[in-house]
Amino acid sequence: MRNLYESLSEKDRRRYAAIEASKLGHGGIGYVAELFGCHPDTITRGKRDLQNLPHDEAQGRVRKKGEAADLLAKPSRGSSMRLKLKSRRKQLDRRSTMVKSGPASGCE
Repeated sequence: MRNLYESLSEKDRRRYAAIEASKLGHGGIGYVAELFGCHPDTITRGKRDLQNLPHDEAQGRVRKKGEAADLLAKPSRGSSMRLKLKSRRKQLDRRSTMVKSGPASGCE
């Protein structure tokens, strides 16, 4: 049942979860939400989708017209701590190469 749920589109997942929850009756929304790992409000929205099914404006589409999936996270260079450690490592590497080669002095 879970494999089928994971293979469906976002809209179909909501509807499938709502159907399964309504089969179970009282407490079905909570049980199905826990089983599928979704929020109970998602199942409630799926029930609303099923009630409006004959008048579905977005039939054949997964998202509303003109909307795109939001990025899960904004692209970034990384966390500030990672950058701090990276620059610190570079400083230590430079120092260690200076120590190995010795200071450049004109006294020989």
